[in-house]
Amino acid sequence: MLQALRNPAVRGTLWTLGSYGLTMGLRFGSNLILTRLLIPEYFGLMALASTLGMGLELLSDLGTQQSVIQNRHGEEEAFYNTAWTVEVIRGVVLWVMCLVVTIPMAQIYADDRLLALIPIVGLTSVLGGFSSNSIAILHRRMQLGLYTIFETLSYMLSLAVMLTAVWLYPNIWSLAISGLAGPLFETIASHFLIPGHRNRFAWDKNALDSILHFGKGIFLATALMFMADQADRFILGKLLSLQLLGIYTIAFSIATLPREILKTISHRVLFPTASQSAERPRAEIRRTLRKQRWLILLPTAAAIAFVTCYGDYAIRLLYDERYLDAAWMLPTLACGIWFSALFYTMTPTLMAIGKPVYLAHGNFARLFMVCFGLWGGYQAGGLLGAIAGIALSDGLAYLALYYGLAKEKLMLLGQDLQSTAIYIAMLSLLLMIRFSLGGGSPIDGILQTSL
Repeated sequence: MLQALRNPAVRGTLWTLGSYGLTMGLRFGSNLILTRLLIPEYFGLMALASTLGMGLELLSDLGTQQSVIQNRHGEEEAFYNTAWTVEVIRGVVLWVMCLVVTIPMAQIYADDRLLALIPIVGLTSVLGGFSSNSIAILHRRMQLGLYTIFETLSYMLSLAVMLTAVWLYPNIWSLAISGLAGPLFETIASHFLIPGHRNRFAWDKNALDSILHFGKGIFLATALMFMADQADRFILGKLLSLQLLGIYTIAFSIATLPREILKTISHRVLFPTASQSAERPRAEIRRTLRKQRWLILLPTAAAIAFVTCYGDYAIRLLYDERYLDAAWMLPTLACGIWFSALFYTMTPTLMAIGKPVYLAHGNFARLFMVCFGLWGGYQAGGLLGAIAGIALSDGLAYLALYYGLAKEKLMLLGQDLQSTAIYIAMLSLLLMIRFSLGGGSPIDGILQTSL
């Protein structure tokens, strides 16, 4: 055990899981409080505004942080200061873009509150642009303990400010404005994380060329990832009421917790680790990757199976009757997250070898499935059909990724089949236990409220 803890990847994973568990606990608790202070409509509005802001950010991602982690010159002043300068410019441009699209968005969704809400939420891009890339350097060095403490403190401060503001003024504006507290604190504090590390404006041509060369693939992959991740909110925003959209957002946030954990581990642990060994022979990379994936896939299979089979109980127990539809939405969404486990445990290696474009293939496939699967499912089976189409989207993304894995000789098909069989066995066992105890189906009570 002590020997394993000396491994930076193991320590990083433990720090990440601990931080994520604490953060999710705090988020879940605060969510329960907010749902009692605010009406569901506010969550729908915030989902639209934050989705747009996040979309503009991801649609313009140049991979500067990933470049600092992956590039061998990442810790040289000329390189990381040029990367920081690019991010500052990008953050300001993003906020201007938010202002430009505010009026069309308000007209599309016929709600004038978006005219002020979108610019407020968009300020997080400006704050993020000025944040120090010492965070990326900590990831590069696998010093995740310090970053985890910093991130957790930032999140706790943000929650404290938000809950206090909403308790005093229970409206959409206090929710939006108080949400800026965390990013503001994180931006300021990030410049003091590493002693002696100071960001200054710089414009080194060689560094810029390297960043843009690597960033081309990142730009395409993240743009498609955003559209795949958020297209459901935009489409459902037109098909459903804001109240039902808010309920769906709550169900989605809980159902996709395992996927968000995987994304975090992928970015913070697997990608920096893979970047250090990217020049090794492919057979050696596969052997190392296979061992790492087993450590992640087995507990992930158990977590996804448990959320699918019993997650509806949490909704029924903790939320009031206005949110009961989230109980059947949650297991429907959760069952397809398994394909994300297969997907996100492979993508860091493709990024580390400088091939992020293959991620774009998977994200494009998922976008296609979200859009057409959602719409086709809605036409065939109403809201249940739409959510089933969303749940299946990760499967198509996983299949599309295999083109890149095969071309780069990084396929682990045998491991994928074995782990999938284990997941199905766990899911079946938990469902049998539920039925034997008279619990019925996880999707009982479909549409207890009207559309």
